[in-house]
Amino acid sequence: MYALEAAIAKLGLEHSLLELVRLRASQINGCAFCVDMHTADARKAGETERRLYAVSVWRETPFFTARERAVLAWTEALTLLPQSQAPDDVYAALAAELTPAEMVNVSLAIGSINTWNRLAVGFRKMPE
Repeated sequence: MYALEAAIAKLGLEHSLLELVRLRASQINGCAFCVDMHTADARKAGETERRLYAVSVWRETPFFTARERAVLAWTEALTLLPQSQAPDDVYAALAAELTPAEMVNVSLAIGSINTWNRLAVGFRKMPE
């Protein structure tokens, strides 16, 4: 998992975008440890408090770019895959904002954080 994270960091996606992915998936999965960690990491990457507070309600705010909105929607679709089935409209919105390589890369990041969430929740990891 650590090697995967190192590889994801080198894929060329904006660090702030990756932290939004990690934070949103962690919120959905109920991983308190990961929400705490990725909120702090997002701050270090230059994220504003206002946007951090709004990640869970991103659809109802004007604070996120079209690119970020497409990635947040894709994050939700893949995180909630059994319920969402990764809808065509969400995929199309992502494809309109990202290159094919970026689509793969952000999907790897989503898969990775979902695995970390399951490990942290499963092993009762708590924020310090």
